[in-house]
Amino acid sequence: MGQNTVRIGCGCGFWGDSAAGPAQLVRMGGIDVLMLDYLSEITMSLLARARRKRPELGYATDFVTAVMTPLAREIAERRIRVVTNAGGVNPSGCRLALQAVLEQLGVRLAIATVTGDDVTAELAQLREAGATDLETGGILPEKVVSANAYLGAFPIAQALRDGADVVITGRCVDSALALGPLIAAFDWQASDLDRLAMGSLAGHIIECGTQATGGIFTDWAPVAAAWGDMGYPVVECSADGNFTVTKPTATGGLVTPATIAEQITYEVHDPAAYILPDVVCDFTDVRLEDLGSDRVRVTGARGLPATPDYKASLTYHDGFRCMATLMIVGVEAVMKAHAVAAAILARAERLLAGAGYASYGATSVEVLGSESLYGPHGKAASAREVVLKIAVAHADEAALELFSREIFPAATSMAQGITGFAAGRPAVQPVVRLASCLIAKSRVTVQIEVDGRVTSCCGATAPAGWGTSVAAVAGAKGAAQVQHADRVWSQPAGAGAEAEPAGAGTEAQPATTFDIKGPAVEVPLIRLARGRSGDKGDTANIGVIARRREFMPAIGAALTPQAVSAYLAHLVTGPVERFDWPGLNGWNFVLRRALGGGGIASLRYDPQGKSYAQILMDFPVRVPAEWTIPGGLADVADSWAAQPRC
Repeated sequence: MGQNTVRIGCGCGFWGDSAAGPAQLVRMGGIDVLMLDYLSEITMSLLARARRKRPELGYATDFVTAVMTPLAREIAERRIRVVTNAGGVNPSGCRLALQAVLEQLGVRLAIATVTGDDVTAELAQLREAGATDLETGGILPEKVVSANAYLGAFPIAQALRDGADVVITGRCVDSALALGPLIAAFDWQASDLDRLAMGSLAGHIIECGTQATGGIFTDWAPVAAAWGDMGYPVVECSADGNFTVTKPTATGGLVTPATIAEQITYEVHDPAAYILPDVVCDFTDVRLEDLGSDRVRVTGARGLPATPDYKASLTYHDGFRCMATLMIVGVEAVMKAHAVAAAILARAERLLAGAGYASYGATSVEVLGSESLYGPHGKAASAREVVLKIAVAHADEAALELFSREIFPAATSMAQGITGFAAGRPAVQPVVRLASCLIAKSRVTVQIEVDGRVTSCCGATAPAGWGTSVAAVAGAKGAAQVQHADRVWSQPAGAGAEAEPAGAGTEAQPATTFDIKGPAVEVPLIRLARGRSGDKGDTANIGVIARRREFMPAIGAALTPQAVSAYLAHLVTGPVERFDWPGLNGWNFVLRRALGGGGIASLRYDPQGKSYAQILMDFPVRVPAEWTIPGGLADVADSWAAQPRC
């Protein structure tokens, strides 16, 4: 794959993404590599359950049926490499299904699988050695649905070097799907830390598909007209690691420093120590340069030595849950909804006790349309049309079947205006929780198979002596900057030597105080910043990026961890951390115990914190009154300010 520039397009950000994405990139993207990301922790548990029912399943079937079946011939003709984690918990089953399709089509593509991520057999020894849940510190679950290590990019690179046209992996870090092809193309080594960090950043930006091209962008209005034909992201990567983000021409969406900056903050905790299997990334000084015409140049990521461990994600059953929704219309709809919820729960509890069941393990009531997610900051208590959501959890499935039967009687025995039962009785679902732990890379054997031939096995990819413990990385604040200043390992000539793009300026540091001379007013944070939120298990993060560097002192003084914790106290029960992100003129907030368990363990309507950045955008920030007058600093000349509601 040796060449000067590699174009990688991501046509899938999750299992369920539109099949139009891969087709667009294959036919219009001019790409060398098609990257397809299907996996999440929830998806892994669903695939594990599917394989238990039918051993030939356990992979993302859409990859074979909706992507490769219609596109395989064009992929072969255009000599596009395909790299995907669609293998889920059964990469071999995915390969067999794809082989059958290719044989029917008469298309010849060499297929590789990367396996070894399943570490279920190692759990007993890990428990005996004292391994604990990284998030809670508790013991690891005895019985798991799935247990998979997050593998890195070097096995993918090896498969491509060995002649694979299609590489199918199980669980790996999402960004490795882009980094692997770059390692193969440019012959990067484990010692090329800055290049590995840049390649990881390229993968991180595009791994969620159209989120990088204006999807779920704070300033949504300029993109909305083209939501129906969004362009999928493409990175043009060079051998020095620097790259440009773009999208196919004549497609919808928006690629600007603002859209890319939002995506960079997505699902990151400490931007100075983003731990991946192949490298620990420092994204704090990343620079974004607007080249115009939906092109943004990205530079400035730095790499630290990889840790000696993989992170492993474990999913396990923890009882059952049931969630019901019904609409309530009319005057005092919010009050009626709360009364209906209380009555349904009281009646169900009485029937539970009569049948000999224990009480519910947890309950959740949300009145959608009344701004219940905003808690004490809500402003829609007088709404006349709401959706009532009631969710309950119990260790016994039969107890929840009883709850499910008690929803419909509300239509004749409770408030007038109840409707919305068209979907039938709510289903009882298993609760799947997430745990995670570390496993030494030396305990994991990664197997690479190309067209049925085992070509390589490898464990840890970093050279001996290069390992940095996760505790050392996470425990030393500022360690990334210190180690960059005094490197003791070999840095390739020219790495990181690119000139800083104009306007990137990281000299503005976040302030903890902000003195206002003269009259002051409060404005919502959205006037001063953009935001993006995401999830990792029961932890949420909110990236906040100042619209102008001049706004940083005001935002930094107002948006302290304590202030954010208090503002979101109705949602977040754990601590809140703030990490400075000077390169993006922003901050990253990490919120622990913020999602009611997260994923499909949560009883909340938003179990992944997708709304949290939007909620925080209403946070009041005191600024000089002169900023808000026409032509003042807060009269920002961007897409949001042009909207009448601002």
